[in-house]
Amino acid sequence: MRIFCAVVATFALAVMPRCAVTSPFVPLFDGKSLNGWTIESKSGQGYIVRDGLLICPSDGGGVLYTDRDYSDFILRFDFRLDKGGNNGVALRAPRHDRAPYDVLESQILDNSDPMYSGLLATQLHGALYKVTPVTDSALKPAGEWNREEIRAQGRNISVSVNGRKVVDADINAIRNPKVLLEHPGLLRDYGRIGFMGHGPAEVALRNIVIKDISRPRKDNTAPPGFKALFNGRNLAGWKGLVASPPERAKMTPEQLASKQKEADEVMRQHWSVVNGVLTYDGKGESLCTVKDYRNFEMLADWRIEPGGDSGIYLRGSPQVQIWDNPIGSGGLYNNQKNPSGPLAREDRPPGEWNRFRIVMIGERVTVFLNNELVVNGVVMENYWERDKPIYPTGQIELQNHNSKLEFKNIYIREIRD
Repeated sequence: MRIFCAVVATFALAVMPRCAVTSPFVPLFDGKSLNGWTIESKSGQGYIVRDGLLICPSDGGGVLYTDRDYSDFILRFDFRLDKGGNNGVALRAPRHDRAPYDVLESQILDNSDPMYSGLLATQLHGALYKVTPVTDSALKPAGEWNREEIRAQGRNISVSVNGRKVVDADINAIRNPKVLLEHPGLLRDYGRIGFMGHGPAEVALRNIVIKDISRPRKDNTAPPGFKALFNGRNLAGWKGLVASPPERAKMTPEQLASKQKEADEVMRQHWSVVNGVLTYDGKGESLCTVKDYRNFEMLADWRIEPGGDSGIYLRGSPQVQIWDNPIGSGGLYNNQKNPSGPLAREDRPPGEWNRFRIVMIGERVTVFLNNELVVNGVVMENYWERDKPIYPTGQIELQNHNSKLEFKNIYIREIRD
């Protein structure tokens, strides 16, 4: 097997390497053992190997994960469902087993069984569970073998069953707030592949193979569907900070323009671009987007020094926390009534690159740090006016907190109503 892997050194610590793979499909299941797999939330027998097949018995189950992560890939496998069989394929799953909402799941199901007659199209075989419906049914009767292919390339996910495409989804096209908030795992870049099994009937699998089709990423080049907020060359699209949102609202246009001119002069003294990295010297004020944003998905790589302290303001309000602290970064630091801390500490050591994925929909914020969920749909409070909800729109700010900071790969995808 020949693999060519080009990894940008400063970015490799923020995400897994993305390699251009020239090899053919490789097996995930050897037909003899569960080598290369790990089970979570095991039920009964879990998964077993019988007659060269990977079996989820009727009294077994759990989530059987690959031992390694995948980003873009083509997965192929054969499956056979006993009557009423129910399973699923976890795509880009996290380390834990909070499926199916923290992962993207493609359903495996015997649709013909009467117990499933009332299901939605987003719950039938092949569907991205409760997200994207199937457009066709190509499933063979219970007891017969089927062939399935799942292709995941960026935000495009397709599912083919017995040679017929039943799902062709663009995750970026999903704008339903309820779906996005209930399924944060939709937006994960990479993770494990798993089979999510439970009763009431046996499910058999064989010929499980995968091809890695991921490619290297280039710094400061936006992924499909995103726009770069930082071009890697200059401060175009950014401005200096002028007061707080309530104070700015009281200014006349002439006053605001005058203050903005002064703030921009200060900003250029302390924010600069060094070798494709947005660099702050620890003095001056925060850096702000020229444009205001409503609902969005934002990516940002950041690096701090030991003892560093910063944050990212959303709609002009503080803040998604960045700091060198045992609590960890990513929390909504200024919340008083709603949770303010992260679910877990996922920071890398000071001096190493970290990556945020921040999703803001309405009043709620979801944060991934280094591909792990640390804030799950928490209401962000209005720091400036506690008796009001968060502002409906506002600028994004990279916070000044008197410590040296570095940012790159800052992208945004607006989520239109």
